[in-house]
Amino acid sequence: MKGYVHVYTGNGKGKTTASLGLAVRALGNNMKVYMGQFMKGQKYGELNVLEKLGVPVERFGTENCIISPEHVQEVDRIKAKNGYLRAKEILLSDEYDIVILDEICICPYFNLISTDEILQLIDLKPERTELILTGRYAPERVIERADLVTEMLEVKHYYYNGILARNGIER
Repeated sequence: MKGYVHVYTGNGKGKTTASLGLAVRALGNNMKVYMGQFMKGQKYGELNVLEKLGVPVERFGTENCIISPEHVQEVDRIKAKNGYLRAKEILLSDEYDIVILDEICICPYFNLISTDEILQLIDLKPERTELILTGRYAPERVIERADLVTEMLEVKHYYYNGILARNGIER
């Protein structure tokens, strides 16, 4: 079976959730799934389930939330670069049917890894592997190379009414 490149981007909620839905579907069909999370070091509820299901999840971010490119620290760059190198290893291993690189699309915006590095990962994708790339601000060249692109559009969000991330819903 031929694998394709998916991009889930946009300012709306649901990019990671969409990739997790695909992971669950793949697991239900006895496929092997790997998830690498860029810019995320916090523990989210979905990680508990993926761990129970035997999905390796590696995080390449700190516990701090980077809110703008000006707030990026050297440790953030190092973690992202380590994530990029690990993603290369994972793709070259040809061990997984589904490889999810969560939040990688926003990394060029924060100058953590380059668009060219994301394109190199696409080039390394084994023929049978489905590669899922998520995150806001997906670079145009990545969108052009992808086979499937979904943009999550924010129409309304309760965050703007002071509702912060809730366990079981946003984290």
